[in-house]
Amino acid sequence: MKTTPFIEKHIALGAKMHEFAGYNMPIEYSGIIDEHLTVCQGVGVFDVSHMGEFWVKGPKALAFLQKVTSNNVAVLTPGKIQYTCFPNDKGGIVDDLLVYQYEPEKYMLVVNAANIEKDWDWCVSHNTEGAELENASDHMAQLAVQGPKAILALQKLTDIDLASIPYYTFKVGKFAGEENVIISNTGYTGAGGFELYFYPNVADTIWKAVFEAGEEFDIKPIGLGARDTLRLEMGFCLYGNDLDDTTSPIEAGLGWITKFIEGKEFINRPMLEKQKAEGVTRKLVGFEMVDRGIPRHGYELVNSDGEKIGIVTSGTMSPTRKIGIGMGYVKPEYSKAGTEICIDVRGRKLKAVVVKPPFRK
Repeated sequence: MKTTPFIEKHIALGAKMHEFAGYNMPIEYSGIIDEHLTVCQGVGVFDVSHMGEFWVKGPKALAFLQKVTSNNVAVLTPGKIQYTCFPNDKGGIVDDLLVYQYEPEKYMLVVNAANIEKDWDWCVSHNTEGAELENASDHMAQLAVQGPKAILALQKLTDIDLASIPYYTFKVGKFAGEENVIISNTGYTGAGGFELYFYPNVADTIWKAVFEAGEEFDIKPIGLGARDTLRLEMGFCLYGNDLDDTTSPIEAGLGWITKFIEGKEFINRPMLEKQKAEGVTRKLVGFEMVDRGIPRHGYELVNSDGEKIGIVTSGTMSPTRKIGIGMGYVKPEYSKAGTEICIDVRGRKLKAVVVKPPFRK
C-alpha cells in the first residue's frame, strides 16, 4: 500500500487505519460521530494527500481542457477554481474533479485518489492538442482544515487575508514559514475551511504548525469516515458511489457543470445534449428515512407496491439529524421532492421521502 507523509502521525495518534484507493489511510480516531461534530462546530484536520494533482500547461492548455471537461474552463481567471467532470465516450463519467487556474496558460487538476492512473491515462490518450501534461500526484501533500473555527486557527500562520479567499478561489504564498503553499477554499464538508497544498518535505512543519495554531479551538485529526458522513449530509457526490463510468452528469443532477455552449465540443457532447433535451431514465435524488433504519450503498429502492424503482448509492445515519439519510438513482416519476419511496432493508420495506439536499442546513 502507498502511504502519505503523515502515516507515522496517524499511527501514533491511534487512528484506525484501512486501505483506501491503494493508500493506508486513517478511517477514524475518536469515532466518526465525535469527529463529524468536531468539524461542524469547531475545527478538524483531514489528511487528503492521497488525492491526485495534474498540471496542464502551455498555449494549448485551454483547448485541451475545453475538450476533456464538461464545464466551461474559459470563464476561469487566475485564482479561480471550477468543479467539473471528465465525460467518457459512453455517456458516463471518468471522474469528477477541480480545475484551478494558476496562470493564463497553467492549470492544476485535482482528481480522486482511486482514479489517478485512470484519469492520467485518459488525459494522455486524449491530448491531441499537444498541451503540456505533468502528473504531480507524488510530489504534493494536502491537508484539509475544515470547520467554522478553521479560519481563526489558520490566520495565525499566514499574512494572506484568509477572509479574502471566497468559495472556489485560492491564493499562493507563505504559510507557517513555508513558501509556495496553495491555500484554497473548496470544502467537501459544508462547514467552511481551507485546503493546503505543499511539498511533502515540509509536511511535518505544516502539520505541527496547524495543530499548535488550532490547540485553543480543540482542533482534532479527522478520518475518512467522518469525511464521508459530512459530504453526504451536504448532498455532495462521491465517485465510485454516486458517480461512475455508467452514470451521466445529466442523470446525476450535474447539468449545471455541463455547458453546451458554442465552440465547446467536449467528449460525448451530442449524447449528453440529447439527454438534456429528451430527458433521462433515472435521476439522482436525496431522501430521508421516515421509518427507523439506515440505508446503505446497494440497497434497492422500491415503490409502495414493492416494485424496484432504483438503488441506493450512498447512505448513513446522519450524525447531526439522527435519522437515516441517503442518495440514490430512481425512475424520473419518483424524483420530485416530497415523493414517498421505500428502502428494501434485508427484506423489510422501510418508508422514506425524497428531499432536496443538503440534509444539514
